[in-house]
Parts: sequence; structure tokens; C-alpha cells
Amino acid sequence: MGTATLVTFIVYLIGMLLIGVISYRLTNNLSDYVLGGRRLGPGVAALSAGASDMSSWLLLGLPGAIYASGLAEAWMAIGLSVGAYLNWQFVARRLRNYTEVSNNSITIPDFLENRFRDSSHLLRVISALVILLFFTFYTSSGMVGGALLFEASFGLSYNQALWIGAIVIISYTFLGGFLAVSWTDFIQGILMFVALIVVPIRAISIIGGWGATMEAVETISPNHLNMVTGVGTIAIVSSLAWGLGYFGQPHIITRFMALRSAKDVPKAKFIGTTWMVFGLYGAIFTGIVGLAFISSQDVSQLSSYGIEVVTNEAGIQVLDNSEKIFIALSQLLFDPVIAGVLLAAILSAIMSTIDSQLLVSSSAVAEDFYKAIIRKNATETELVWVGRGAVIVIALVAVFIATDPDSSVLELVSYAWAGFGGAFGPIILLSLFWKGLTRNGALLGIIVGAVTVVVWAEVLTAKMAPIFGLYEIVPAFVLNLIVAVIVSLIDKKPSAEIQAEFEAAAKK
Repeated sequence: MGTATLVTFIVYLIGMLLIGVISYRLTNNLSDYVLGGRRLGPGVAALSAGASDMSSWLLLGLPGAIYASGLAEAWMAIGLSVGAYLNWQFVARRLRNYTEVSNNSITIPDFLENRFRDSSHLLRVISALVILLFFTFYTSSGMVGGALLFEASFGLSYNQALWIGAIVIISYTFLGGFLAVSWTDFIQGILMFVALIVVPIRAISIIGGWGATMEAVETISPNHLNMVTGVGTIAIVSSLAWGLGYFGQPHIITRFMALRSAKDVPKAKFIGTTWMVFGLYGAIFTGIVGLAFISSQDVSQLSSYGIEVVTNEAGIQVLDNSEKIFIALSQLLFDPVIAGVLLAAILSAIMSTIDSQLLVSSSAVAEDFYKAIIRKNATETELVWVGRGAVIVIALVAVFIATDPDSSVLELVSYAWAGFGGAFGPIILLSLFWKGLTRNGALLGIIVGAVTVVVWAEVLTAKMAPIFGLYEIVPAFVLNLIVAVIVSLIDKKPSAEIQAEFEAAAKK
């Protein structure tokens, strides 16, 4: 990495840390730390939700998958686009209103306990455990992405890169909490958006235009631009099913809870959906264009940038790690200063998700374990510091998981995404739209959803039967929904108080 690129990169990191310091001075209580005092505007909420959603997967995982396998991997982008829109359309307004009406709930476990008047705290604790389990893997995926970036850009060893990235992210999340996370996400969302438009356009212009680029790709890999060749029904359903995950992602739906008003939802929905569509399809084009560009480059030039290539089975020159395609194009296509900005965009994608995940996890520890179970009379300052301590501990566990240099960003994200979508998705939807859902229905639904994800992913394999190759979010979501509805129907009906609150939230 050149000096100018390095300086640009460092300036960006310092800017993110300064936001953390400023936010530290504005964080006075736990509500400020985990929800920003419910004062996010629509633009900040939308881009913060999008940036925290997409993570390093948007600039590393998805372009890498398209680069390696072609448009057969694009079904996932379609599913995510539809899922994100439906989440804003149906969940955002109701969740914003319901969490405020239901004893001003500030976390998802807090909302579920208040929604069902669960005095046993069991629903809160089980929900918090699910959050801690799957967010540890999700955070680990971001750590892997950060390590890949620092390793490729600075010539560091994988483990050195892993620790440097982790320290930067932990620092501003530790200091500023939700406000720091949201403000940095807003900036990072803009940076990611611009980067995913600029990189493929620049590459296409150098190759010789759209026609020349597509012709080159078809010559290299005839089926690369075909979405259905070699893709079975199970694979397509699995990819589209990623959209189901949105309804249960705590780090995304807490943005809905933090909006200053439900009236901001339409504007936030437009901004968020637009950002999502352009970002996803920019990532797809980056992967496609990258195949044509890398294969045409001189090996010695690639080596001078530290870019390692191998020859695949078809005799084509390709990257040794497909998830580095965006990094490679950034270094090859632009001058050092612009390259520094684009590499910062990758770190933005990583940071914007990890900080949100760490924050939700720390709030689960502080609000849902420490305050609810250990010290019910804990002061606000005490809870904030418990949350900050949790950020460090959870991050260290995630770093430990990420120490395997062969870890895949996409695989880790896939597992965690299914965990949240399968455990919380149906329960959030039923909680908001069906007043007949009971505490036992919600509790057993969450447990069944979470267990199904783990068993389906870790025990059952496609070798046993083709159906087990289906993405685990599908069976988890369906079984969760069935169990929650059946248990609620045979259970005692919710109290008049709970039903009245449901009506009040729906009318607000």
C-alpha cells in the first residue's frame, strides 16, 4: 500500500474514533447507549440499518461469490431486496409504536417480556442467549473480513490484521454506544454506496465498455451470466429465503425502535430500499466485471500490488481468494488516495455491522441479564459500564473464532443470519400482528427455531438427503411459526390487559 493510500485510510479511522469520543459525551444512560434516546432521523436510521445489515458480505462475500460462480449466486440479492422492503413496509412502524407503548422497551428481549407480561423472565433470558450465541458468530465474520482487508492492504499476517481491526472497532463502540454506531453507520453507508457504483463503472470503462466486458466474461466462462444453469430448485429457494431473515435481525430492527417518530418510516423506507438495491447490484457487477478484468492483467503487475492469482481448472487466471476481488480492483483501478477511500469503504462495511452486533449483544448482557436477573436496582451508569465490558468480552470471543484463516465471511454470516431469522422472525411478526400469540407460544417458537438452525446446519447434510441441502432458515422459520401458533391456540388466551395494549399499539 502506498503512502497516500495509507494516510487516507488512517485519516478515516481517526474520524470514526472521534465520533466515538463525541458520542461518549452525549451518552448519559442505558437508553442512550443502546437506543440513542429514540431520536434518529429517517436518513440516519435508514442508512444505519442498511450499513449494519450488509457488513463485509456486501463488499467481500457477495462480489466474491459472483466472481467465483456467476449470476447463479444473484438469487440471494433478489431475496434480500424483497425482504428488506417488506421489513420496512410491515415491521418498522408497528415495532416503533409497540415498543414505546409496551413500557418503553429498549431491546428485543425487553420488548418480548413486556409484550407478554412474562414475570418469570424466561422469555427475556432465552432471547438474550440466542442473541449472544448467533451474534458471536456474526461478529466473527466481520473480524474475518477486517483481517482479509488489513492482510491484503498492509502485508500483515492474518492474525496481526485480525487484532488491529478488532481494536479499532471495539474502541468507538465501547465509547459511544448507539449514537456512535448510528452516526458512523450513516457515513459508512454513503461510502459503501459510492464505492459499489464507482468500482464497476471504472472497470467497465477500462475494459472497453459494457459490450466488451460481457463478451470477455462469456468467453472466459460461458455460463457465468446465466442465473439458472447448474442451479437446482433447492439452491434457488435457499438463496431467496435470505429475505426471511430480516424480520428477526436484532441489529436491524432496533433501528426501527430508535426512530424519533413513526411518521419518519415512509421516508426511511424509500432511502433504505434505494440504498439496498443499488448496493446489492453494484456488488454483483463488481464480481462479474472483476472476472474479465483480473484475467486480462499481467501477473507481475498484480504481484506488485500483493495480489496473488492462480490458474483454475479452465486455465483462467483468477484470484487465490475470490472474496478479495473488491480489494484487488480498488488497488488496480484508482490512484492511491481514491484507493485509500475505497479500502476504507470495505472497513466501513465491516465496522458498521460489527459495532451494531456488539451493541445489541452488550445490551442483552446489561439489560436482559444483569439488570433483570442479577441487580434489579443497578444504576444507569453501572448498566452502561456493564454494557461496555460486555463489548470487550464478546469481541474477544469472536476474535478467537476468527483466528482460523480459512474462515469464510459468507459461511459465518449465513449461519448467524439463519439463527436470527429462524428464532425471532416469526415471533416478531406474530407479536405485532396477532394478539392471540401467547408467552408460551413465543418461547417455544424461539427455542424450536434456534435449535432447528443448529441441528440442520451442524448435524443434517445434503449427503443424507437432498432436502437437507436447503438453507436452514427455511425449516427453522416454518417450524417456529407452526409451533408458536399451535401452542398459542391451545394455551390460555392472553389477558385483557395484553389485548388492550395490542389494540393501543395498532391504533397509534
